[in-house]
Amino acid sequence: MAGCVARRALAVGSRWWSRSLTGARGPRPLCAAGGAGAFPPAATTTTRRHLSSRNRPEGKVLETVGVFEVPKQNGKYETGQLFLHSVFGYRGVVLFPWQARLYDRDVASVAPEKAENPAGHGSKEVKGKTHTYYQVLIDARDCPHISQRSQTEAVTFLANHDDSRALYAIPGLDYVSHEDILPYTSTDQVPIQHELFERFLLYDQTKAPPFVARETLRAWQEKNHPWLELSDVHRETTENIRVTVIPFYMGMREAQNSHVYWWRYCIRLENLDSDVVQLRERHWRIFSLSGTLETVRGRGVVGREPVLSKEQPAFQYSSHVSLQASSGHMWGTFRFERPDGSHFDVRIPPFSLESNKDEKTPPSGLHW
Repeated sequence: MAGCVARRALAVGSRWWSRSLTGARGPRPLCAAGGAGAFPPAATTTTRRHLSSRNRPEGKVLETVGVFEVPKQNGKYETGQLFLHSVFGYRGVVLFPWQARLYDRDVASVAPEKAENPAGHGSKEVKGKTHTYYQVLIDARDCPHISQRSQTEAVTFLANHDDSRALYAIPGLDYVSHEDILPYTSTDQVPIQHELFERFLLYDQTKAPPFVARETLRAWQEKNHPWLELSDVHRETTENIRVTVIPFYMGMREAQNSHVYWWRYCIRLENLDSDVVQLRERHWRIFSLSGTLETVRGRGVVGREPVLSKEQPAFQYSSHVSLQASSGHMWGTFRFERPDGSHFDVRIPPFSLESNKDEKTPPSGLHW
């Protein structure tokens, strides 16, 4: 295995991945079987199983796909930076950064007790701090391996009025927090397999990273800025289950002589403990500026009841909501079940649904 020292390995489906453990401060090769598949989260932190060579799937040969770089503690990653997602384990590339306001209720200052208001803000005063997120492309080879843990079509758009579909999605487009990025380099001129990679990025060996934005990427970002922009992130932890919510305004449509405003929201659930838990129910409350308060209760989320364990600690999904008012609020709880059958509720941090006042043209996806 030229250039790859495989001391530990982990099997994921039919794929094999390993990381070099030589040189804590030096470059660490990323290795893959057959050059495709998914990096498991365990391979990026502490490998949880030791597998001997006699267990290796026949015909699988480890290949070097890149070399780890030292993660940035400060500053931000540039367009074209290759990375490994530290939680979901997929390979990706940074398109451009967003500066978001992170409202973390775990570090909020406690205000005097007061009754919950219609917006669901409870008794904590939360101050936002600036945090860097990135718009990224996911390697299509890794999508099948993360589909049970994270949606690979989390970014959706409202279709144009003359389109028969209400929504459309761009597969493999995601938002990633700065601390989720494990940067690496590759000598491959097309290291990420995605239909937009070569459309958006140009290889330039004189640059670092060696992938620079094409004019099509800059034009697409400018045109779709109002529908892509990540502005607010909300986070709260209950009983070692951390919930992160990112809302996005999608636009307004006219229906039956009234205006309907649409938002999508991405939610990540993380188990910060070693105990296994399973999400069983969701309970939402949706307040509209028009004065209505809606309650939604149901089993699981997006048709699933994910299990969060030490080996698979996170689950991420997205959904949509519409209001007949230009703004509102959402909050609620997730009900989890422990192995002994007991239940506990996890708070969903309240978040605002705000529309863009300077709305102009409908969003555009893959068409220029």
